[in-house]
Amino acid sequence: MSNNWLRQNFILPLGCLLALATACSEVKSTNPTTIAANSSASQIATSNTTLLRVAKYKGGWDLGLKLAGLDDFPYKTQFTEFTGGNLMVQAINAGAIDLASASEIPPIFAIESKASVKIIATLKGPTVGQVVLVPKNSTAKTIADLKGKKVGYVKATTAHYFLIKMLEKVGLTIKDINAIPLSIPDGLSAFRKGELDAWATYGYSIPQAQKEGARVLESAKDILSGNFVIIASPNAIADPQKKVAIADFLCRLQKSQTWRESNLKQWSKTYATAIDVDENIVYQDAQQGQQQRRQELLPVSNEAIASQQKVADTFFQAGVIPKKVDVKQLWDSSLKEDIAKCQ
Repeated sequence: MSNNWLRQNFILPLGCLLALATACSEVKSTNPTTIAANSSASQIATSNTTLLRVAKYKGGWDLGLKLAGLDDFPYKTQFTEFTGGNLMVQAINAGAIDLASASEIPPIFAIESKASVKIIATLKGPTVGQVVLVPKNSTAKTIADLKGKKVGYVKATTAHYFLIKMLEKVGLTIKDINAIPLSIPDGLSAFRKGELDAWATYGYSIPQAQKEGARVLESAKDILSGNFVIIASPNAIADPQKKVAIADFLCRLQKSQTWRESNLKQWSKTYATAIDVDENIVYQDAQQGQQQRRQELLPVSNEAIASQQKVADTFFQAGVIPKKVDVKQLWDSSLKEDIAKCQ
């Protein structure tokens, strides 16, 4: 893979990024006042007039915070909807947003493209709902049976990674299959039309396909780490007002996750409406995830860095990225103490 490909796919003009964002909303601060340069962190937190620009998925952070009654920010917040972590990385690099989330993978590609982005925390979560599907009439019994077959996958995502690892376990590489990169909607469409022999995917596309007879060939539940990273703009971290706002936002995020765990039925109903998916599917998926692992906000750690390095090394060995990279350069622990204090 060439450096040119990485730049084309990870560095886009700001105008393109804003066009790719599908929704935007703003919550204004309360009691805005001028913040003195030598104000304490607590003073900044309660009188912050800065605008924190946050990327989110449909029915994401903004919904969770609202349901938990935690959207009374003492600073301005602007939520912009994106469809993937790679687009969020691009938006941060372009200066369009300050804060976002992604799997471990998009920031790895950002290294090669020299994107300006930092990882400031980890969201540990479940890894259910990440599988390789085959059609109902498929004779495939194991991943080894996919040799020479047409397999769809979502490029530069967890699906890309776990497909490589599954093939590796049976002595194959991604070159041994006819790997076809597709977005989730395009992948579901191709799978339904019988144009794919298998599909490495995640999320609610799985139960949708299963309702039509698809079956799980193999689950990535025990392959993925469950680490989803919080990414931020280096400029935002360097800004005292925004840094304190980010710390406050992350604590609110942790509290909203705690609320969700205790109100799973209510959350599922509202979230299902927001994303237009059957409520029972959402609730069942949420229950399975909760049974596997409760969601948790964690500060930067050596374990999290090592986990992402393992993913990066896998992509290098598979020829997905052109050279070995050191992911440690992506991580910024300046909010470590703030996150540890979250109640």
